[in-house]
Amino acid sequence: MKLRRVPAPVTLLCIVLLPSPTVRANGPPDSLRAHDARCEQMIDSLLRVMTLEEKVGQLVQSTGWHATPRSGPSVSPGQRALIEKGELGGIFNIWGARATREAQQVAVEHSRLKIPLIFGLDVIHGYRTTFPIPLAEASSWDPAMVERDARVAAIEASAAGVSWTFAPMVDIARDPRWGRIAEGSGEDPYLGSLMAAARVRGFQGDDPSSHASIAACAKHFAAYGAAEGGRDYNTVDLSVRTLREVYLPPFHAAVDAGALTLMSSFNEISGVPSTANRWLMTDLLRGEWGFRGFVVSDWTSITELLNHGVAADTPAAAALALEAGVDADLESGAYLNALPGLVRRGSVPVTVLDEAARRVLRVKCALGLFDDPYGRCSEEREKSLLLTPEHVAQAREAAGASIVLLKNEHGTLPLARTLKAIAVIGPLAADSVDPLGPWDGMGRPSDVVTLLEGIRHAVSPATRIVYAQGCAIEGADRRGFPAAVKAARSADVVVLAVGESRDMSGEAASRSSLDLPGVQDALVEAVAATGTPVVMVLMNGRPLSVTRPAGQVGALLETWFLGVQAGNAIADVLFGAVNPSGKLPVTIPRTVGQVPIYYDHKNTGRPSDDTDKFTSRYIDLPSTPLYPFGYGLSYTTFACSAVTVSPATMDSGGAVTVAVRVKNTGSRAGTETLQLYVRQMVGSVTRPVQELKGFRRVALGPGESAPVVFTLAWADLMITALDGRRTVEPGRFTVEVGTSSRDVSEAQFTVASPPAR
Repeated sequence: MKLRRVPAPVTLLCIVLLPSPTVRANGPPDSLRAHDARCEQMIDSLLRVMTLEEKVGQLVQSTGWHATPRSGPSVSPGQRALIEKGELGGIFNIWGARATREAQQVAVEHSRLKIPLIFGLDVIHGYRTTFPIPLAEASSWDPAMVERDARVAAIEASAAGVSWTFAPMVDIARDPRWGRIAEGSGEDPYLGSLMAAARVRGFQGDDPSSHASIAACAKHFAAYGAAEGGRDYNTVDLSVRTLREVYLPPFHAAVDAGALTLMSSFNEISGVPSTANRWLMTDLLRGEWGFRGFVVSDWTSITELLNHGVAADTPAAAALALEAGVDADLESGAYLNALPGLVRRGSVPVTVLDEAARRVLRVKCALGLFDDPYGRCSEEREKSLLLTPEHVAQAREAAGASIVLLKNEHGTLPLARTLKAIAVIGPLAADSVDPLGPWDGMGRPSDVVTLLEGIRHAVSPATRIVYAQGCAIEGADRRGFPAAVKAARSADVVVLAVGESRDMSGEAASRSSLDLPGVQDALVEAVAATGTPVVMVLMNGRPLSVTRPAGQVGALLETWFLGVQAGNAIADVLFGAVNPSGKLPVTIPRTVGQVPIYYDHKNTGRPSDDTDKFTSRYIDLPSTPLYPFGYGLSYTTFACSAVTVSPATMDSGGAVTVAVRVKNTGSRAGTETLQLYVRQMVGSVTRPVQELKGFRRVALGPGESAPVVFTLAWADLMITALDGRRTVEPGRFTVEVGTSSRDVSEAQFTVASPPAR
């Protein structure tokens, strides 16, 4: 066996002690602090009497076992033996009050030290009440709503014995080919940070020890969303400046919000796999950010260090991961099988093992597991709290708020409820499975309201609904086209539901194409050729390049995967019960050839100019996206006044106010999201052409107006300068306020030079 330490790259070490830009959360700065004294004393006592194997056991996380394909999850005979010996700290993929209680009884009543288990599950966007996928929720631009959704997920999951969720996923994603873009909040670090903090607060509540709270796990630390080619698990290679300013802020926000755990990512960064990266897991996370919870590996990522080529064998991988700061081993078995021998031989210091065990025990204490190990294992609570009418109503509200209106020519929408005939067409129109999206928890297709059902609920009894599938999501079969065309010709309007299956996004679901799968493009063309007005409803887990289909329809709704209330929520928007207010959290490209494309790009020395060949552009299409970041229409219209900045000069440590007045100029009540962007015009390093620094959701009735005032603080302008310091550089800045990253008005201000000393 050969142990080989992986050094942190020199480029990382040069700025290791500098803080990352972050959005500070309003939640508790440290969810562990209230439990400190009592917990630490108890942990000290435990560590003094724990055997080496028992300490290692606290670091071992094993997946649930199914005795038969139809049986629910439980512990296997081998797992039971490990629990009785104190050599298993937690089980994931086990749920249900009875199953978790039975497993917990083994630990608490049959092991020597009676240390409770922690039960983990991927509760990503709901437990039994499935909410919109996180990318869809981010389209609401409403962190308070997202927090409420996560609270419901925690209430339901905790009632079923779960004490720990592997969420939120806070990876910034700028390549829609990557399937896991569905699990995050899009491309922007500011919006992503707010959503990360909101989900942590929702999962953990005001008191993580409450029976209605579960531990959050911010993942995947770090830069997993920057995988080359959008191919899952692939290499990541980026600058330290980009890492700190784009990919780390949501993690910092999650830590500031009190996240009890983090998960290491599969990828490498600058040649060092995250699971073996001491700079990342210890120097930055613990030393710089002050994180005191525990870090868990992703599934088998410790033994995958062998494939990365930084460990010669499993013991070497275990040593690298533990000394890097990865406290818990998810399923690989490396810690269970290798750590006792490594510590006995002196290859790994026992103090490192003790600290990892302390962190796991600290989180268990914060969750109240020592005080009441069965508190989350009540069958009565489980029966009364899943899929309640209140939770379903909240899921419907969240789904409606997550829909983005991308196109609405000639007032195609909203539809009248009294239309004589509506054709509902498409492979997703009557689908009750795919609207759940990837990582749907315990959601069931029988819980889902399909689009067809939602429309039937919404229209008048006299309205005739004609349904035709047209085609499948995938495949080349066009035999359903004639029925779809016939249905379209017989109707006043067509609602055409197209998109992806839920299995096309999520983990291990990268796509090389962003087009509609199968023959759906051709279905849109055939239906549109009838001349009947068409409303296209997209259901998908990533931005799709629908340039041609979008040009053939009168209205286009981006609905993502909306969960159990998908059909009702879409119908609410279609018929005007809900005025759409969603905004894109990610750029939609014209074609996959534009990827990566994102709003806060650099200007380059030859900024894109479609009239000048010798600029940064394509020769065969415009450089602009199909739909820009922050974009989304309403059934009403809004107008903004000129932007003002006061004072015109920001002094050192000061702030400026940015003001605009917004007016509802249409005939319907609606909500507009005003967005604030900043650009540093000249600096020691190049800066993005725009950076989101704030937004306000403003609800206005017809003819109403309201002032919108942003405070732009000194900290909002900080950058990582040429010398690696976090600083604000003097000079000229442009502020932009508008309804998307494209539709803005601007003003300028100056940051004064610091006074001479």
